[in-house]
Amino acid sequence: MATIVLAFGTDPMARWSMPDPETYLTHFPALVRAFAGSAFAEANAHVVADFAGVAVWLAPGRESDGEALVAIMEKAMDPARFAEGGAVFEQMAEFHPAEPHWYLPLIGVDPARQGQGLGSALMRHALKECDRTGVPAYLESSNPGNVPFYQQHGFTLMGEIQAGSSPVLYPMLRKPHAA
Repeated sequence: MATIVLAFGTDPMARWSMPDPETYLTHFPALVRAFAGSAFAEANAHVVADFAGVAVWLAPGRESDGEALVAIMEKAMDPARFAEGGAVFEQMAEFHPAEPHWYLPLIGVDPARQGQGLGSALMRHALKECDRTGVPAYLESSNPGNVPFYQQHGFTLMGEIQAGSSPVLYPMLRKPHAA
């Protein structure tokens, strides 16, 4: 949990949602738990290097805790941004694949450990399972600087998601690769 909070400390969407540092540190951990849904309980949160990197995956058919997400965002966000955030979530739903897929709501590496290949190790671990089972993977990149990283792992850009003053999210899909 702490690794994700650290990793998203400068994330455009996270900090647009919660620009005040105290609000971010108070509410973002709960947002992570809600976004993760059943991933922690189902052992679909993968870690590397003593928790220096964490990837949270939702298995096909699983979803984030939408009610908790709304409640946290309503409490933590400025009302105008909350309304724009709702529009962002509506657009996100439009891009989610209809077919069964693995969803990566959160991946992060402790900023002190970035650039050491930990994110790639996390991606390879999960994508190997996607390829083995023939199931696609889907994510929304909240940081335009991370789009090339995901493309290196076989994801393709599907479009852009943006509402009002929000930063752009980049929905990305990776079809399974033949073994």
